[in-house]
Amino acid sequence: MKSIVLDGENLTFEQVVEVANGDTRIEIAESAVERVNRAAEAVDKLLTRGEIAYGITTGFGALKDKIIPADQVETLQRNIVLSHAVGVGEPFDVPTTRAIMLIRANTLARGFSGIRIETLRLVVDLLNKRVHPVIPEKGSLGASGDLAPLAHFACVLIGEGEAEFEGSVMPAREALEKVRLEPVVLKAKEGLALTNGTTVMTAVGVVQTHRAQRLADLAEKAGCLSLEALNGTAAAFDARIHDLRPHPRQIRCAENLRRILDGSDFVRDHDPKNIQDAYTLRCMPQVYGAVRDAIDYVEWVMSNELNAVTDNPLIFFDDAGEPEIISGGNFHGEPLALSMDYLALALTEIGNMSERRIMRLVDADSNGHVLPPFLTRNSGINSGFMLVQYTAAALASENKVLAHPASADTIPSSANVEDHVSMGVTSALKLRDVAENLENILALEILCAAQGIDLRRESVGADRSLGAGTRPVYERVRKSVPFIETDSLMYPHIAAVRSLLDDIC
Repeated sequence: MKSIVLDGENLTFEQVVEVANGDTRIEIAESAVERVNRAAEAVDKLLTRGEIAYGITTGFGALKDKIIPADQVETLQRNIVLSHAVGVGEPFDVPTTRAIMLIRANTLARGFSGIRIETLRLVVDLLNKRVHPVIPEKGSLGASGDLAPLAHFACVLIGEGEAEFEGSVMPAREALEKVRLEPVVLKAKEGLALTNGTTVMTAVGVVQTHRAQRLADLAEKAGCLSLEALNGTAAAFDARIHDLRPHPRQIRCAENLRRILDGSDFVRDHDPKNIQDAYTLRCMPQVYGAVRDAIDYVEWVMSNELNAVTDNPLIFFDDAGEPEIISGGNFHGEPLALSMDYLALALTEIGNMSERRIMRLVDADSNGHVLPPFLTRNSGINSGFMLVQYTAAALASENKVLAHPASADTIPSSANVEDHVSMGVTSALKLRDVAENLENILALEILCAAQGIDLRRESVGADRSLGAGTRPVYERVRKSVPFIETDSLMYPHIAAVRSLLDDIC
């Protein structure tokens, strides 16, 4: 089994994806243990001094002026977890939950949060033993961090709430007993440290950005297969064109398209009566290059956030080694919210392009009658792929609604103390929904394009070869989905292509 050592400073994008989807073992670096212990001792020292410190000897949010007696500090920390666990909706899936747990453990390992090492070890033990808190998706405003979802996560550490273990949801205490773990009693600062931060939006963002990378690769292959089915030309991908507009990811996309179409007998040679194609074929490098700009930017944001300390307040030490606690706002999710809104918009554009190519595949007038109406030989009695385009249009239109930025909204909370919020988790959930719709749109395009290739073979010859990158896509589809001669039940074919997308990439 692979292992990852958390030190709070070097967690990578790839490691999060790996832990989210696998059984990678997590360990805590000795350097992190030392820092965590030092910060926990600092919290004890502040308590002994009787200093006023937000969230340690005061209430939370608008209750920041309420002083908490020393003998009630543990109750305060337990209460924040219980009172903040107000999430609603469906729970996050297991991969996302594992990403949440890993990222939270890593930020606590930086040693600025004041949590004890035994509490941090329990988070890691839960990951390693695959006990996953049940965390409802909705309830975070994304400022003061992801309070509600992180409270559901923290509940399991104190034996409250629910957890998933071996496919079953059960009371958290029961799940802990099954793996021989004991809940913790939270000490000063720990409840706040567990619930305050951008962890949930970061986890969703990492998982969906990784998915977006795959969808961008898939979109290039789907677009090329459609271009071949439509008798398109690869002339617009000539490197000389793109070198004159030096956007690096546009240049890279054009190179990818040339490689995918290399050796194709289905692309159109120079034809003075048919010089250029429609934009959704001709402008793939310009659009998809811009999409890859967005993906790379969001990956950069998420990679930075993975090793950031995002709770409040934070514990520092002066030159003499004396602890100092400072309140700030690293919990505010604006950098993530803006970036995920950007990525949702970018993925929406892939879907817009793909849906228009589907329209061109099914509309004989639009494709110059290279293909029969609705991709069927006997239209009229057969509707063929007419309604496939309807579904693609419905999904593309839904994505246009979802592309509205959540980060443009804010709503005050906590008696107007928290008077501007990021809506970062809402941005993340919208991004996930856009990606889900896009995955279906691309599956529909590949289904249509494969049908178009078979119909084109009738006119250009069965011995014609597809491109180096499109041939494996077509062959993989045809292993699971046949050429559709006459109208038949369509949705199983759509589902079959959707299930192949990981293989195709």
